[in-house]
Amino acid sequence: MVDEERMRDVLEGEEEIVRAKLPEEGEVLGVIESRLGHGRFNVICSDRKIRVCRVPGRLRKKLWLREGDYVIVRPWDIQGDKKGDIVYKYRKAEILWLEKEGYLKDLGM
Repeated sequence: MVDEERMRDVLEGEEEIVRAKLPEEGEVLGVIESRLGHGRFNVICSDRKIRVCRVPGRLRKKLWLREGDYVIVRPWDIQGDKKGDIVYKYRKAEILWLEKEGYLKDLGM
């Protein structure tokens, strides 16, 4: 039933409302600048800091990342200005929604 309604909306050209996960307290938005190897990445964060971020083991096989991907970074308690964990990767539709709502202005994109 739901799939039929969704297909009808797509065929009629109606847009579907897309919402994205927003960073919680202690998390920041970021863009992957470069890959460093061994599951580590340079990430430019919305608080104007560049962090070396890693993918936690529980997400390592599920989360495939490339340069230019938008992510949520959780800075570490120790050396939080330089290091962090990548906890979420945004999809294209979510990126468009974030851009439309103005959340990516801090990243300069």
